[in-house]
Amino acid sequence: MNEVKKKLLWVFLLILSILLVACNEDKNTEESSTKEPETTEGKDSAELDEIQELNLVAGAEIPSMDSVLADDAVSFNYLNNVMEGLYRLNQENIPVPAMAEGEPEVSEDGLTYTFKLRDANWSNGTPVTAKDFVFSWRRAIDPETGSSYGPYMMQGLIKNATQISMGEMAKEELGVEAVDDKTLKVTLERPVPYFMSLMSFGTFYPQNEEYVAEKSNSYASNSDNLIYNGPFVLTEWDGTGLSWSLEKNATYWDAEVVQLDKVNVDVVKETATSVNLYENGEKDRVGLSGEFALQYANHEEVIKELKPTIYYLKLNQERDGKKTALSNVKIRKAIAMSFNKEDLASAILANGSIPGDFLVPKGLTFDENKKDFRDINGDMAKYNAEEAAKLFQEGMEEEGLTELELELVGNDSELAKNMDEYLKAQMEGNLKGLTIKLIPVTFNVKLDKDAAQDYDIQSTGWAPDFQDPITFLELFVTGSPQNNMSYSNPELDKLIDQAKNELALEPEARWEALAKAEKIIMEEDASVASMYQSGLMSLQKPYVHGIISHPFTGDYSYKWAYISGKE
Repeated sequence: MNEVKKKLLWVFLLILSILLVACNEDKNTEESSTKEPETTEGKDSAELDEIQELNLVAGAEIPSMDSVLADDAVSFNYLNNVMEGLYRLNQENIPVPAMAEGEPEVSEDGLTYTFKLRDANWSNGTPVTAKDFVFSWRRAIDPETGSSYGPYMMQGLIKNATQISMGEMAKEELGVEAVDDKTLKVTLERPVPYFMSLMSFGTFYPQNEEYVAEKSNSYASNSDNLIYNGPFVLTEWDGTGLSWSLEKNATYWDAEVVQLDKVNVDVVKETATSVNLYENGEKDRVGLSGEFALQYANHEEVIKELKPTIYYLKLNQERDGKKTALSNVKIRKAIAMSFNKEDLASAILANGSIPGDFLVPKGLTFDENKKDFRDINGDMAKYNAEEAAKLFQEGMEEEGLTELELELVGNDSELAKNMDEYLKAQMEGNLKGLTIKLIPVTFNVKLDKDAAQDYDIQSTGWAPDFQDPITFLELFVTGSPQNNMSYSNPELDKLIDQAKNELALEPEARWEALAKAEKIIMEEDASVASMYQSGLMSLQKPYVHGIISHPFTGDYSYKWAYISGKE
């Protein structure tokens, strides 16, 4: 790149750094605290404010409150606070019994788990029973339901789930049984090292069959057509609106621990507006990025955190039944190396995010010697403008092209638009003949476009569903519901299958297989172009305590949150 272009680019970067706020699209909700967990145990009630209300912003609407159909971080955030599965992540992010009364009885071969359920009720007073779990899990795996997460989470894990999802068996054959109202028996296909953490995930929440049947197509369409078994109930949500509330669930089995009476949430997509609301005292917690992250970096009320969330560009190899130019591996590699991730993280996002030259994030999983999985492969597909230009021209020649226009689908928030403008400038500046057309859409529309594979490039992200590298790597197996870009590699499929089966109880060999899989996805095939690992910077009022951040399932819990010192 010549000096004139360099100067122009840096001017562009400086302008964007003033304008841009975080494109935290799939998890564009209230940022999470890294402070030590706080509880109300041992606190004198006089120390708690009389008014226990928390006022927050969210960066996107809630797409779904049906735990069987939910497939995005925003939905799972709120489901985590109004619903509860067999297990829940505690304040130290350890899965602990929730609807389960205690630890399950596990068979010697590790294939059968028998859970005893505690006495608990739905918000309408109906008891939560083992049948509620059986109904929900069967509904999630039933192909007629159309759940994307049901097959993804259960195939190859719960007995017969794969055959049921393919229509080869009846849903009643799923390996889950209500022995009686308070006894749930789960049979697995294979030993699963991370099974207990899965039991805290939203797809495995219970649903009451009688209530769902009564509501029919209206179920979960708004807050009045739901019942809840978690710490809070959802109110004032019309299914599509820009505001809602969480209110304490008086029927929750652990209600005495819950101190907040209400959480008020408004969707605000511009950080400038969020910050103004915070400064005016209307909001108690808001996220920061770009200009605002720089401005408040040393503020006494700022909270910083590195999340185990990866943001990347999906590169669609087939659209409308026809192969795209992105089916050429050289063009994909060129795009992956064409933008400066260091500048994207530090000068554009400026919120503690780090360059994402990888797929499995730092700090997610460690071996028995406390070695981070990330250390095995290190960085891959790093920014290299010269190599990117060379590969792009070779790929274009192979495709018989001199010019190429690609659509980049991203969120419609001001923050997301500005980051996509940066990517457009980088790609077009480094890849001669490429034109990027930006397509900003609402979060729900983006989900629809992904499901229909109606895009060329899509800006997206993934947060772990449990603490294991495979939660990222299995996304790219042939036929995965999250693949949606016609990517396929038999060697990758084999490695993931080995990690799930014969290597399941051989930690060292399993990690080697998973590391090879990551290298195939990121370096050999460049199936996606990784951008950054998300850092979060937030402003939080000093009277807010006990919001717990989670690495997977919901982003955060309000169960232990409370207000003290505001009055």
